[in-house]
Amino acid sequence: MASRITELVIDCVDPQRLGDFWCEVLGYAEMGWEDGALVVGPPVAGSPLPALVLSPSEDPRRGKLPLHLDVNPTDRDQDAELERLLAAGARPVDVGQTGDEPWHVLADPEGNEFCLLRTRVEPV
Repeated sequence: MASRITELVIDCVDPQRLGDFWCEVLGYAEMGWEDGALVVGPPVAGSPLPALVLSPSEDPRRGKLPLHLDVNPTDRDQDAELERLLAAGARPVDVGQTGDEPWHVLADPEGNEFCLLRTRVEPV
């Protein structure tokens, strides 16, 4: 028997703002509030995709974290998806890229870094 990742917890100042952002990015829906945290997740019941638990914190950790999210476009190419993510509130981040990487490093509205990869994947 094995385990699987069912939730990713992100400490944040404004759970609603971050939840709105990640719902837009991932096509997730608000699932409700649990113990003061906003939970967003796949809109399809029983999906194997993990939910995001946006946990309020007065002092969320800043700086480079040992874990970050990678996202892939599902219904458009990388350039079009980059435009969509920037319009949703993402911002480019310089972590020392050369400019030749096949991915874009971005940050969500609270500065959490994530990468937009090139490969288009099928939606789940």
